[in-house]
Amino acid sequence: MDYFKAIHQDKSCNARWGKLITPHGEIDTPCFMPVGTQATVKTLSAEELDTCGAQIILSNAYHLFLRPGIEVIKKAGGLHNFSGWHKPMLTDSGGYQIFSLALLRKINDDGVEFQSHIDGFRHLLTPEDVIRIQRDLGSDIMMVLDDCVHYPCEKDYAGIAMNRTVDWAMRSKAAISRQPSAVSGKKQLLFGIVQGATYEELRRECTDRLIEIGFDGYALGGLSVGEPKNLMYNIANVVLELLPKDKPNYIMGIGLPEDIIECAELGLDMFDCVAPTRYGRNGTAFTSRGKMTVRNAAYTEDFTPLDKDCGCYTCRNFTRAYLRHLFNTGEILGLRLVSLHNVYFYLEMMRNIRRAIEQDKFVEFKKEFLDKYNNRGLV
Repeated sequence: MDYFKAIHQDKSCNARWGKLITPHGEIDTPCFMPVGTQATVKTLSAEELDTCGAQIILSNAYHLFLRPGIEVIKKAGGLHNFSGWHKPMLTDSGGYQIFSLALLRKINDDGVEFQSHIDGFRHLLTPEDVIRIQRDLGSDIMMVLDDCVHYPCEKDYAGIAMNRTVDWAMRSKAAISRQPSAVSGKKQLLFGIVQGATYEELRRECTDRLIEIGFDGYALGGLSVGEPKNLMYNIANVVLELLPKDKPNYIMGIGLPEDIIECAELGLDMFDCVAPTRYGRNGTAFTSRGKMTVRNAAYTEDFTPLDKDCGCYTCRNFTRAYLRHLFNTGEILGLRLVSLHNVYFYLEMMRNIRRAIEQDKFVEFKKEFLDKYNNRGLV
């Protein structure tokens, strides 16, 4: 059965609308995946995410491996049963987290030995281990273990990491046939990850070699790690020109609204970012007229919604003045309501992107959205 179909490409650009079929449901692309790192999107319930229109969420194999432990989740019947989220779920391999959070780590061709950032215990994970972990989690989409480097990075070192990423990807693909299927007994999709830092030559080589191995989808990793945005967009475009059009693609960790709009125009299908909930917990809302910090004194007597154009629960029921009051009195409801709004805003943006592509109006939509969003006045 075909699990991905590119239904329509906008006539004026490379933006495309597609459908991705997984064991736990269908996903319309381009899509945004709220990040539920530890089997929960911070402060929000599965029911609230469903009400917002979330089609898929992302969890992290590294964090779940450390807490509560894979055996606990396996005994629960897999990650969907454990978390109460019964729609599609993608699990990141944890490569980036291992390299950014682990206290001490040793990387070699076999895998990664690291010291947990939680309790200091030492662990060794190989590409095969990461596949086994995600098998036990039962996610719909698994990611291979990759060697992620930071920006700036010397080309020689980036080349070593790229070669290791390809080797680990090959071992991950081979491990699929040797290991038991997911707890659900259903097919899990496996995505390869393109690395190569900001070097076009390395990115092209990595892409070609991953395509030769053959994956269900392809992700762009190692971006949004400090490089200029025009460089990020250029690398994404270089890789997209090589990727097969009949497979879904995913740009990892890219998620500010303006970045999603730019990358969707290039033809990217899947996005994730912690921004909606992280900003929400700190009192910043994404609105159609830009970001606003709701705790600011300017909103003390502002009895309008966060965004008059938004249909979320928060905007239908509460005012900026009330939300400011919640934050300034330390009430948990405040960060929940702004996080809920932000997630809804992102998912509504994706619905509007798909609608614009379907109508061959993405370029017009992009201009209207960014002109309004980049308004620098009070909102």
